[in-house]
Amino acid sequence: MQAAGNYFVDFRDVWLAYNDELRAKNQFAVEAIDLKVHQGEFIAIVGPSGCGKSTFMKLATGLKMPSMGKILIDGQPVTGPLKVSGMAFQAPSLLPWRTTVNNVLLPLEIVEPHRSQFKAKRKDYEARARALLQKVGLGGYEDKFPWQLSGGMQQRASICRALIHEPKMLLLDEPFGALDAFTREELWCILRDLQAEQKFNVILVTHDLRESVFLADTVYVMSKSPGRFVVQRQIDLPRPRDLEITYTKEFTDIVHELRGHIGAMRQAGAPIAQ
Repeated sequence: MQAAGNYFVDFRDVWLAYNDELRAKNQFAVEAIDLKVHQGEFIAIVGPSGCGKSTFMKLATGLKMPSMGKILIDGQPVTGPLKVSGMAFQAPSLLPWRTTVNNVLLPLEIVEPHRSQFKAKRKDYEARARALLQKVGLGGYEDKFPWQLSGGMQQRASICRALIHEPKMLLLDEPFGALDAFTREELWCILRDLQAEQKFNVILVTHDLRESVFLADTVYVMSKSPGRFVVQRQIDLPRPRDLEITYTKEFTDIVHELRGHIGAMRQAGAPIAQ
């Protein structure tokens, strides 16, 4: 873990209004975001719909620039879209005309330095993609098309695509929200194992409080719009965690505590609870 003051993700009093007119009226989508995340840490962000969770993700990936404040990722100021991150969303959005393995390879065809080496290194890259697909339980499906895969299989392929260029940070926006409970829990375990092995940072936005407590080192609760972090909850459950822990009193107490914070939220300006 990095020393204090040397963080992988560092938001310093970040505010975002979506345009100059809204800024002139002091109407911000997110406000006063201070966030310090250590190297290799897994954080989850929960909160009511429309609170600014997805806006926060756009800031963390450099797709949006803050109106005020500063963002540093891996020690560097964010000035545009990041190459050090991979992303996966609720909809897998695989290209229907490409096989599973070719969908996974897509970032390597687009992102430098891989793009310029892609033809020369194609065999190596494809071997890496096939190994990753094996790891998430898609061995035997590498050459199938998306329409031949279930929703859970497509989401596994989507996570492989987000990780194929070995990013330092994985951003997940409601990645398992459309899946049935059994498939969702299977994918929690796959993500848990990949992150434990590769030590990349994860920022997970989710509505599922159980998911956040099972996976994260720290859970942040966001207030209703304008979004700001009002609760920071360390998850002190031992790792590696298996699904049995979700039935324990310690686990359910944390879930109920977080649910209480969200239910009781009446104003955006509540102080951060440590």
